[in-house]
Amino acid sequence: MTSALTEKPKRIASIDVYRALTMFFMIFVNDLWSVSNVPHWLEHAAANEDMLGFSDIVFPSFLFILGMSIPLAIEIRKKKGDSNSGILKHIIIRSIALLVMGLFTVNLESGVAASIGISKPIFTLIMLLAFFLIWNVYPKTENKTRQNLYSGLKIIGIVILAILAFMFRDAEGGVFQTRWWGILGLIGWTYLLCAILYLFLNKNKGYLIVALFAFILLCIGGSNHWLGIFDGIIPGNGCFHAFTMSGMLISLLFNESELGIGIKKKMLTSTFIGIIFILGGFAAHNFWIISKIQATPTWLFLCTGISILLYVLMYWLADIENKASWFGIIKPAGTATLTCYLIPYFLYAIFVLTPFSLPESLTTSPIGLVKCIIFSFLTIGITALLGKIHIKLKI
Repeated sequence: MTSALTEKPKRIASIDVYRALTMFFMIFVNDLWSVSNVPHWLEHAAANEDMLGFSDIVFPSFLFILGMSIPLAIEIRKKKGDSNSGILKHIIIRSIALLVMGLFTVNLESGVAASIGISKPIFTLIMLLAFFLIWNVYPKTENKTRQNLYSGLKIIGIVILAILAFMFRDAEGGVFQTRWWGILGLIGWTYLLCAILYLFLNKNKGYLIVALFAFILLCIGGSNHWLGIFDGIIPGNGCFHAFTMSGMLISLLFNESELGIGIKKKMLTSTFIGIIFILGGFAAHNFWIISKIQATPTWLFLCTGISILLYVLMYWLADIENKASWFGIIKPAGTATLTCYLIPYFLYAIFVLTPFSLPESLTTSPIGLVKCIIFSFLTIGITALLGKIHIKLKI
């Protein structure tokens, strides 16, 4: 999940800050499973529950900021002289990487059968080793021996993943399969289609708005069971893609100078759009429940509006008031996001392999919630330390 923006020489502070905050809270909510008596408003709502939990807002926020990064990265590649075919190849390779990692992580959720000879924690650690062998940012060098070494390490990583996929059996004996693709896989599918649309629509805002509305209509069709055999043809029936397309359009609004409007007007316009989406969510609530799991239009509208308003706030703080330093402690979560996302898998696996267990006070709310916050900071701190020794994933 290292953003496309990481290729930009001069980073836009608000995007990094927004992404860092989103990743911080993603780690936090993903750790809530380890705590009992968690306030319900912090959790994911159940599939048929009409509620927007705090946890239900985090994933849409990430898809939104993913969309904001896409135009910036593609335009940078164009300025470097990359052809559309070259950029398309890059998009496909990145998407495949996300899909592969998503498939491995989602299969792990179903457990690992004892019959394969290794435990789930060991399987996880070997999987993570392979991820880092393949997608680590190796130092640039003209030394042929080192180049061959790095290529060899990547090949070893690929072979390891192939073996793991072949030998995998879940707790019920099921083989390695797509399941629901996992968070990384959903991001991969969303990025693939949205980035290709941006590339070939040549940042035409009118066409991109049409694409956004098409995804919204697809989401509505899915929620009303109108799609028939086309139901689920893309993950979320367009809902996830609508989050990303919204971020893409807001990015163009803020970063396209030819629009001829000042920063204040851009912020006011974005605020107005965010409010319209939220009002649309309240209106949609008359027809559909608020449900992340069902990917309802109500959830789509409310979370899009919230994401836009939060970005306007981050833009004002980080880029207008130059307060990005306030978020310096979590900065690695915004610049080494994929590494940061995977660190908890490592920590959970290591913890299971040790003889230690946390006292009940640390696994019960409210103290347990403080533990989750500390865990988020620990994860980001480890990400920062790994970066200092040149261990960082980039796809």
